[in-house]
Amino acid sequence: MLDRKNYPYGWACPSGHIDQGEGPERAAQREVEEETGLQTQEIHKLIQEFVDWNECAQGVKGHYWHVYEAKSWIGKVKTEDKEAKTIAWIPPEKLKDLELEPVWKHWFQKLNLIS
Repeated sequence: MLDRKNYPYGWACPSGHIDQGEGPERAAQREVEEETGLQTQEIHKLIQEFVDWNECAQGVKGHYWHVYEAKSWIGKVKTEDKEAKTIAWIPPEKLKDLELEPVWKHWFQKLNLIS
């Protein structure tokens, strides 16, 4: 997870917009690599949903989300200075102790990882 340096603030999983001509799965893989240095090898979709209240740094309000879980990856973790203050592996039982980016609090509640 990344402790975001830019709005919306808080701890979050790698995420971003889908580029033109790119599908959601490829976008998820690209964002993980850009923000963490890791290349995902096996991912599967957990949730797909429009969140009307979710706002991003580009001023767009409302986003259609595709949330994936990575089962395997290769590479070495690096912190992308323009995106994150820090990056860390966070075990599920520690999520409740973090100040989460609001949309990630929403996802972790939906996935029953926090209450």
